[in-house]
Amino acid sequence: MSTIEIKSGKTEPDVSVVVPLLNEDESLTELTGRIREALDGKLGYEIIFVDDGSTDSSWEVITGLAASDEHIAGIRLRRNYGKSTALDQAFRRVKGRVVITMDADLQDDPFEIPALVGMIDSGYDLVSGWKKVRHDPVSKTIPSRFFNFTTSLVTGIKLHDFNCGLKAYRREVVERLELYGEMHRYIPLLAYWDGYKKIGEKVVQHHPRKFGESKFGLSRFINGFLDLVTLIFINRYLQKPMHFFGTLGVASLIAGGMITVYLTVMRLFYDQYLTNRPMLLFGILFLVLGVQ
Repeated sequence: MSTIEIKSGKTEPDVSVVVPLLNEDESLTELTGRIREALDGKLGYEIIFVDDGSTDSSWEVITGLAASDEHIAGIRLRRNYGKSTALDQAFRRVKGRVVITMDADLQDDPFEIPALVGMIDSGYDLVSGWKKVRHDPVSKTIPSRFFNFTTSLVTGIKLHDFNCGLKAYRREVVERLELYGEMHRYIPLLAYWDGYKKIGEKVVQHHPRKFGESKFGLSRFINGFLDLVTLIFINRYLQKPMHFFGTLGVASLIAGGMITVYLTVMRLFYDQYLTNRPMLLFGILFLVLGVQ
């Protein structure tokens, strides 16, 4: 993958703040100021901006900020790969013992960071933010609530807001991840499967969007569900695929066999013709699929 990188001047910060972004040039300077205000004198930190193929002047803003502040690092992807890839690139470069992820649109509050770091220090492997009060349109909040409810039900991880960009991790958790597609929202699930069971949640403040517009539409929820199915399938059946396909095959054979026996009985004992019975075709179909 082709990238351009600006490294920070910090060698062993307490916190690495990772900010993936796409066309957020208007918000970056203000966001940097808020992070400084929240962390200066409290925690050693670095800020890693990941420009995911922006077409505005985001990279120029990042370059200017990095030139005047040794806390700031930048990674530029030459085209838009998606948030998961942007995070993956940053996770390979983080230096802090605690890694914070947050969005660049000023809706996440940097003043939540010290409390999140405190929860990691108290023993959590991962802490996810919960935007309990959201300042987003209904077109985003309702699908998001349905998505979070379904994901929590399917995975067994009791989080209210898988989509929240504001999260905290112990560095070793993110160093083991390989993200692609839309899998950034399933990092708690990936970490849980990797043995990091101490997952916490914190209610965080959510601000209205100040600049620009959201980069996510309804398609992200559809893609998210598809990625969830993929993850569950890989986790459960990658090493034993016949447990999945074999089960489907046996069920299909049983269904086809029962239909065939039923039709045979109807023909032999009740003198019913089968040429006009669509069920015969279904029986044959199930038997063929089962064998395959």
